[in-house]
Amino acid sequence: MPFFLFVSAFVVLLFYGILLYNGLVRLKHEVNKSWANIDVLLKQRHDEIPKLVDVCRHYGQFEQDTLTQVMEARAAMSEAARAGNVGRIGELEGQLRGLLGQIFAVAEAYPELKADVQFSHLAQRISQLEDGIADRRELYNEAVNNNNVRIEQFPDVFVANLFGFRTARALRFAEAEKRDVDVKALFER
Repeated sequence: MPFFLFVSAFVVLLFYGILLYNGLVRLKHEVNKSWANIDVLLKQRHDEIPKLVDVCRHYGQFEQDTLTQVMEARAAMSEAARAGNVGRIGELEGQLRGLLGQIFAVAEAYPELKADVQFSHLAQRISQLEDGIADRRELYNEAVNNNNVRIEQFPDVFVANLFGFRTARALRFAEAEKRDVDVKALFER
């Protein structure tokens, strides 16, 4: 009888451990899938940025410094994405969003540019991608939170430590870069 109880307890614990392990695997893959969804949108937007910069450069008076900063931020963002540095991506994403906001704000002073069909199309496309990135970022951060909470909960923490599950890092944008663009300051230069 005691042997049967021991074997039964072992089998129950084994199945419970398997359930915990599978749950952690599912959460890990959910984080990866959520990141892949953001990455697709980031790449699509990064493909549109050079087109936007080229259209703006055709208007000779347009702020070349801002365009250069946008391309530099884009290049840094690509490097951070290749390295998988989520913290740096969040920092650079905020910077890039701020610079794109500056382009759109400065474009108000260029009626020909603002009326340009290609500029209008690119601005709309980038705006749609920005909205998509924000939505996907929310889903990614939720997946990261679910993963991290589960890894730290008892008894999951034992299985997580045993099999090397790690916490993931949420995608956060720099607070300074989330503010609206100060259009008045742009035109006081």
